[in-house]
Amino acid sequence: MLIALGSARSAKIMALRSACARVAGVDPRWKRAELVARGVETGAPRMPLNDTQLMRGARGRAEAVRELLAGEGRRADFYVGLEGGFHSITFEGRRETFLHGWAYVSDGARGYFGHAPAVTVPPSIVARVERTGRELGEVIDEVAGEQDVRSRQGAWGVLSRGLLTRAMSFETALLAAFAPFYNARLYE
Repeated sequence: MLIALGSARSAKIMALRSACARVAGVDPRWKRAELVARGVETGAPRMPLNDTQLMRGARGRAEAVRELLAGEGRRADFYVGLEGGFHSITFEGRRETFLHGWAYVSDGARGYFGHAPAVTVPPSIVARVERTGRELGEVIDEVAGEQDVRSRQGAWGVLSRGLLTRAMSFETALLAAFAPFYNARLYE
């Protein structure tokens, strides 16, 4: 089984490896999963600010890695895209902004989305991202006083004091997006 990921980011690769290992617990075919990770460009904004942008970005990454492999004369069993960013909602008159992500998985014919959990983003961080137009990763590096946080624990790790990581959030989204494939009898 070959699974192609439309990203070369380490947290996303770790998430896919972990998700495959967990699925292998209910479907032994997944123990032989081979992963291919390729950086791809999509039409998504650098810092998605709503679910529509996030979902388009995730699907766009899966489609882009499919096209990239096709150009090399290769096929995968699954094409995967992951996208994280903000989603804001007004609840009882107050604006709430969450960090979460979406996964999209396609076998080339069918595709499904999965949603990651969400964590509240402090208003001061939201304001810095929105005011400057920079990615959350750049702002979180400044807030944490570190470099390239996104490749390790991500903003998730900073916001949760390491209890949740970027890879863990994407793993959850992947498990949800892969469900129609590893639990096909229920989804038929």
